[in-house]
Amino acid sequence: MKAAAPGCASAAGDDEDILLVRTPAAWVLAAAARWRELIVDHANCEKKAASTALALIFAYPEERELTLALSRLAREELRHFEQVMSVMSAQGVSFVRQRPGRYAQKLRAALRTLEPQRKLDLLLMGALIEARSAERFRLLVPHLPRPLVPLYARLALSEARHFAQYRDLARRCAPGEWRARLADLAALEAQLATSPDRGLRFHSGPPQDAHAAPAG
Repeated sequence: MKAAAPGCASAAGDDEDILLVRTPAAWVLAAAARWRELIVDHANCEKKAASTALALIFAYPEERELTLALSRLAREELRHFEQVMSVMSAQGVSFVRQRPGRYAQKLRAALRTLEPQRKLDLLLMGALIEARSAERFRLLVPHLPRPLVPLYARLALSEARHFAQYRDLARRCAPGEWRARLADLAALEAQLATSPDRGLRFHSGPPQDAHAAPAG
């Protein structure tokens, strides 16, 4: 698989990176300038990450290793949601419910529908999303206002661990297939994360209106 750009390697001592491309600088600059808008989507993402882990637990309850790992992961994602909501409250940012963005919709549409292929695809999608999250947290930290920096620095490490958990579960699920299938999904993820998007989301491409003035 194509090597990722320097600086994209996951944390926690894991040198395997599944992202094919680095997040464009235009996204980083827009996200830093519009951090109030970004953090609302971030809160929604943390809530969705917890629900995704719970959905996998309910879908595959007989798999002890998977259910225990994702139970812990779901609890951690909910703590992240609470932490993000606390920062939003302190900064006077209101929570707004959002519809799924293009990134999540297109990735989910590419998943296979029959088992056991669907389970593998769900785990690989989780790995890709968590890896992209970890990368973007790291890229954002130098550009964010001070109240967000400690939280985002911690989250970069947590999301890298989550990526490794999903990847390892996928590897055990289909030892002979996971790399080839990952290559297909990673190519789609790279396109979605780098091509222009209509709005700013945590997992969007660079927004088409990426020239807004910085938020306070």
